[in-house]
Amino acid sequence: MLIEQEIFKKININAFQNDLIAWFKNEQRDLPWRKDQDPYKVWVSEIMLQQTRVDTVIPYFNRFIDWFPTIDDLAEADEDKVLKAWEGLGYYSRVRNLQSAVKEVREKYNGEVPSTPKEIAELKGVGPYTAGAILSIAYGIPEPAVDGNVMRVLSRILSIWEDIAKPSSRKVFEQAVRELISHEDPSSFNQALMELGALVCTPTSPSCLLCPVREHCHAFFEGVQNELPVKTKKTKTRDVQLTAAIITDTTGKFLIHKRPANGLLANLWEFPTVEIHHPMQIDREQIVTLFNKTLDLDIELEQIIGQIDHVFSHLVWNMKVYTGTITAKFQETNEWKLVSFEEMKEYAFPVPYQKMFKLYQSI
Repeated sequence: MLIEQEIFKKININAFQNDLIAWFKNEQRDLPWRKDQDPYKVWVSEIMLQQTRVDTVIPYFNRFIDWFPTIDDLAEADEDKVLKAWEGLGYYSRVRNLQSAVKEVREKYNGEVPSTPKEIAELKGVGPYTAGAILSIAYGIPEPAVDGNVMRVLSRILSIWEDIAKPSSRKVFEQAVRELISHEDPSSFNQALMELGALVCTPTSPSCLLCPVREHCHAFFEGVQNELPVKTKKTKTRDVQLTAAIITDTTGKFLIHKRPANGLLANLWEFPTVEIHHPMQIDREQIVTLFNKTLDLDIELEQIIGQIDHVFSHLVWNMKVYTGTITAKFQETNEWKLVSFEEMKEYAFPVPYQKMFKLYQSI
């Protein structure tokens, strides 16, 4: 379903653009990726901002650009260093795809981020939103960049009752942006919609009295701003019971393991971990046997030091944390390393394992 053209006749598009952009130019946050319109920096920031709050992203963005200031730097970087730069941001496939796409840009487009919708959409990990953001913000091309903020704002402005959780709804909001976008300043227009959603037109309790485009908003006039957008609930997450252990050898080095190249948290490092399918029916000896059978490790578990619970988008890890020691001669491989406390800083660990190590350091 697309929006009837009649809806757009009920809004003064020119006045809406002017009010929105004027507000943005006065009130926009001072963010490091806004200092210039370098397509590479816009690209990096937009990938980082997916599923991550702005305040969290700022230090990561600054460090990432410091480490990899150009497309060439990122294309040539060692994957372990790239993952280390991303450590803690989560959704690591984002940065793997970014590095793959950057290599393609260097080989296929001489290091220049493409400026056509077709070419940019073909890059790995660049979906419709990221493509629209780069094209409009960096190149001034009037393409829609529709994220959750934009869908929320426009569902209220135009009183759109489509379920924004459905992928098919994106087309409706892309159509709306194409009708409303400023062709003189698409960069400010798209950023203003996102900024309005982040600062004023928030998911709950929108600040309508502070809104620069309130007089254009159908939901405000109808008093339904708190009922929009329509969004169905996510499916329930699945709980996974794990036992993880911080294991040391006789010299005090820590045993770490590289996760598989595919799947959740691919190629990141972890402390030895096994899944427990029947936690109520398993004792410590059986857990030791499971480490041996699953990971081929001869270890002794010492004490439980706590539990880490970590929520992913589709599952929850409940990790019981032990300390332990290696009880047999250990041979390092590409996937298994013994590292000192200092050396561990070179390896990228997912957040649950960072929490686990902090817990260990606190005992």
